Amino acid sequence: MSPDPDAVLARVRELALALPRAIEKVSHGAPVFFIDKGRSFAWFVHDHHGSGITAVAVKTSGAEEQEMLIEADPDLYYRPPYLAPSGWIGIRLDGDAVDWDHVGDRIAMSWELVAPKRLLEMGGR
Repeated sequence: MSPDPDAVLARVRELALALPRAIEKVSHGAPVFFIDKGRSFAWFVHDHHGSGITAVAVKTSGAEEQEMLIEADPDLYYRPPYLAPSGWIGIRLDGDAVDWDHVGDRIAMSWELVAPKRLLEMGGR
């Protein structure tokens, strides 16, 4: 668990809100990032149900990508409760050296997966 979740959230917020038409709302007690008032593309997670994990949850293309990511780096990726069955993956942000470029790329990929076609056709990110 991150010793300073506010600083971690600030970094996630900076990455998410830099994407076109991104907004932040609180949902189920957590900061969640949406495109306009539509679909969510990132959830900030901190000690959810006493898990001890600080993370960001993002969309993937599905179960195969989830499995591949977890297999490739089980210390970084995990299946977030409630979200994993819908194609989400958790990226732990409570390690010693968070690769923020990688986190930003995964948040942007998640944004692309849920963005309306018209927004992508306008040039997306």
